[in-house]
Amino acid sequence: MYIEDISSVIFTIGPFAIRWYGLMITTAFFCGFYYLRKYGLQKGLEDDFIFSVFIVMFISIILGARTIYVLANLDYYVAYPEMIIRLDRGGLAFHGGLLGGIISSWLYCRIKKVNWYLLSDLAVPGIAIGIVLVRIANIFNQEILGRETELFLFDRHPAQIYGSLIGVVILITHNYIARKGEYQPGYLFWRFILTYTILRGFIEETFRLNRLVAWGFVNDSWGIGFFTAVHIFTIPIIILSVLMLRKINRGK
Repeated sequence: MYIEDISSVIFTIGPFAIRWYGLMITTAFFCGFYYLRKYGLQKGLEDDFIFSVFIVMFISIILGARTIYVLANLDYYVAYPEMIIRLDRGGLAFHGGLLGGIISSWLYCRIKKVNWYLLSDLAVPGIAIGIVLVRIANIFNQEILGRETELFLFDRHPAQIYGSLIGVVILITHNYIARKGEYQPGYLFWRFILTYTILRGFIEETFRLNRLVAWGFVNDSWGIGFFTAVHIFTIPIIILSVLMLRKINRGK
């Protein structure tokens, strides 16, 4: 989706600009913290631990997401290094943020002797909300564009909307399973990884205007292209998720 003359700025206060991207990121983190604290306390986690691990994850998610994005667009940031810190302009890689959050929270849980799987399940709603809101913010930043197409009602695939709807699907299915309460710790998290990887890899990524790194097949009529880097990493992540889910289910 590309909308001409749309502004990424909501309003300005003196020299400071409040942008949609920053608002959506902040809202997602607050929602994630609310869910983590509410249900974490119910499952026996201490309040101090919840606050501390949230701060650890917040910092590591941002750093991981920004680092991977900068590395993926290194030519631009070598030319304009001052833009590396401009998070308000967008530029956070989901997989980098996820990896940063996983590593830091796992290490923190090891130190505090807390079951990381329990924590990971509680983090899923916040991640899903983040997917929904950040993809909407991408529209205002005019990024994550879809490929042009000839066979649909629109000239270009609204890739941001596809991505946002993926977050909605994940949130709904997660809440449904969580309410049933019949799962082992870690099941909800790895089910999220599996679901998101499939939907992102085979739907959103196929219609996104991303650089192709293999095969180089493009169908202009349908507006699809294969294979991007995400396409390539989709299969091993699916295999890992299935293996982890089998391992968790065997622990019943």
